[in-house]
Formats: sequence, C-alpha cells, structure tokens
Amino acid sequence: MSTDAQQDSRGSRDSEELREWQRWHEERIVAVAAPHGPLSLTGTHWLSDHPDGRLPAVPGLWSEGDDEVVLTATAEDGLTVDGEPLDGDVRLTADRGPIGASRVALGGRRLVVMSREGLWAVRDFDPQSPARRRFRTIDATPYEPRWSLDGVFRPYDADRTVRVANADGRERGLGLSGEIAFTLDGVEHTLQVAVEPDGSLWAVFADATSGDSSYRFRFLRPGAPDAQGRVDVDFNRALLPPCAFADHFICPLPPPGNTLTAAVPAGERNRIDD
Repeated sequence: MSTDAQQDSRGSRDSEELREWQRWHEERIVAVAAPHGPLSLTGTHWLSDHPDGRLPAVPGLWSEGDDEVVLTATAEDGLTVDGEPLDGDVRLTADRGPIGASRVALGGRRLVVMSREGLWAVRDFDPQSPARRRFRTIDATPYEPRWSLDGVFRPYDADRTVRVANADGRERGLGLSGEIAFTLDGVEHTLQVAVEPDGSLWAVFADATSGDSSYRFRFLRPGAPDAQGRVDVDFNRALLPPCAFADHFICPLPPPGNTLTAAVPAGERNRIDD
C-alpha cells in the first residue's frame, strides 16, 4: 500500500472513531440528564444514622431487619410498592435493576434500597432535583487518536481488597483483580482495575489535570481483554464518576498507585451547569 493510501486509510479510521465518540458523548449526556439519572439523586440516607426510622423528606418508617429493610407506611404517606399503594409493612431487599424500576416510589420519585458492607441505606431519586434543572452538558475533549492506547491486563494471583476513602468521607473496601499496563509518551504506566461480571475492566484514576482542568478523579472502563491480555486503554472515554453529578453518591477515590503523573486532558472533564 502506498504512503498516500495508508494515510487515507488512517484518516478514514480516525474519522469513524470520531463519529463513534460523538455518538457516545451524546448518549452519555442523555443518560445523565434522564429523569432518574445521577443528577436526580437528592439523598443517600443510612438507616444506622436514623435509629427512629424517620428519613429526611421521606415518608414512612424504615428499619433494618435480618438481611432486609422493613418499611412501614399508611396510605396517607403516598408510597407505592410494585405500583400498589402501601398500607402496612413490606420487607425489602437491595434493588438491583434500573432506578426507574425500583420497587418503592413516591409519585415520580424513586426510593432505592441499597446495602454496603452490611449497612443499609435508602437513596432518593427525584426528577425535580435542582441539579437536574441546572445541568446543561458535560465538558469533554473531542476524540484524539493519541489517547487510545494499547494496553496489557495483568491479573493478580488472587483478588484483593484495599481500603480507600470514598466521596462521602468514609473509608470502604475496593475490590481489585489486576492491573493494566500501557505506555504514554514513552513512559510505562499502570492502573489497578476491577473485573466486572461481563469481563470488562473498571479503574478509578486521577492524573495531573485532576482538580484543575478536570474533575478530581475519573473512571475508565476498558472492554474485556483478549486471550493474550491485550486491551484498549481509551482515555477518550474517561468518565466522570456519579459523584460529579450529585454529592450524595459514595464513589471510591483512586487506590494507591492510580494517580498518574502524566496529564490526561481527554474524555469527560467536568459538568457544566446553567
């Protein structure tokens, strides 16, 4: 293939990748701004912080049972469970599906039951949240080929858990299964990652732009490695964590070793409000 033909082919690939990135970026904005997207979270209420069972701005009595939450309400409270008005008690386990399909609702709001390290909480997702009304878009750097890097996944002999600070100031365990190695500007870097149920990877990282021209940390979600461990490390699709959209998320901060010394001015960088 001639040099001109190679350049045309590379240019065509870059143009297609730019179009795919633009579609991804637009879909992300729509998902974030959805009625029950991350902007709608107005509270995460830990039941251990409310021994009387009364949660702020949430009707009913909420208490911890054996591996479950017990909700007691009257018809006047206006709560529904599985689409039916609640008048009495119901036992709830953690919601696993989409927010809009959670079992407990209060009009358009969704009250999501969750559990972390043996503690129960209720999250309040309100489509009328001030954050959702203010949101305009996500500031992101347009696709640049140089930020799509070849990487290698190196699994650990056994999964490990490290304690890291979370966005709410508490420390929790973060499961890690290995690391990805990649070269940026001639220097090798590594990020510790978790392996998701579908085989894809998840990293929490910071870099030299964090807290300056980008949010204080971000997520990276490479696809599943191939049989040789090769994986595409595409910082063009670096993600803002949920806590960049609502203060009530408990996102983990980067574990030790996941703060890159290099600047990565790529991917999502900040939320923009009106």
